[in-house]
Amino acid sequence: MKSIKDIRILYMGTPEMSAKVLEELISDGLNIVGVVAQEDQPVGRKAIITEVPTKVIAKTYGIPVYQPHKIRLDYEFVKKINPDLILTMAYGQIIPQGLLDIPKMGCLNLHGSILPKYRGAAPIQRAIMNGETETGVTLMEMVDKMDAGRMYGVEKCDILPEDNYTSLCDKIVVCCVRAVRKYLPQYISGELKGEEQDESKVTFADKIKPETEKLSLEYGVDQFINYVRGMSEEPGAYVLIEGQKFKIFKAIKSNQSVDGPVGTLCINKNVYLKLKDGVIELKEVQMAGKKKMDGKSFANGSRQFDGKIVE
Repeated sequence: MKSIKDIRILYMGTPEMSAKVLEELISDGLNIVGVVAQEDQPVGRKAIITEVPTKVIAKTYGIPVYQPHKIRLDYEFVKKINPDLILTMAYGQIIPQGLLDIPKMGCLNLHGSILPKYRGAAPIQRAIMNGETETGVTLMEMVDKMDAGRMYGVEKCDILPEDNYTSLCDKIVVCCVRAVRKYLPQYISGELKGEEQDESKVTFADKIKPETEKLSLEYGVDQFINYVRGMSEEPGAYVLIEGQKFKIFKAIKSNQSVDGPVGTLCINKNVYLKLKDGVIELKEVQMAGKKKMDGKSFANGSRQFDGKIVE
């Protein structure tokens, strides 16, 4: 029987988080024979086409990279690679059945939730936004239905009040690496048969769309803060001040009193926002066209917004 380091693994993933997992697996000595990633993306105001993070790591280690526009229409190259196993972590496209059928040891996915909760595109963000205190990674079988395959192992982590999307991604990376180290050898040896998901407990984590980024004044204090956390540091949740985007990256509960209706800003030494069930202090913000700054710095130069009502 082959040892785990002899298994030909095709890795599929795209963002920074996936790149960190990839580099750890390479460092562990796994035989990554290729990396499939999304196409290079425009970045920044000048929209400069930039290599996706997993591509950067793969090139660093001399691993071939493949970036099909639509994997469901273009996967013949995988047959030539002849992988024993496909391992996916945040690739970003649905994998067709024809591709799933190629590796003789199957296809596994590292999904960023404790399944069957939070199937879908944004499990990490949605867990924070919903006020969860625990999440994790499930090593699971890939099937032709979104995140519905058998589960081979779970690694858990806490979501602390100070965690946001960026910090929780780092925890998820650690969980991914632990899951591979712990469960992949058992999977390869045939010890793990997998556990079917309980369909009655399934929940979904819808994709974060541009309209999701706008904060609602219908939210109470806790929900508002959780939405801010779930979208920080990227893409950043926002409200509108006089039609301009005002991003909020960090907010905390406050005992400050604010006169006026829901949505009123109060600016003295700090920045406060009145919500329907309390007041929050805005600790890190960014006005459209300006640099990100702490609340005190914003307050010092933005007294004109005192008493304004955000949308």
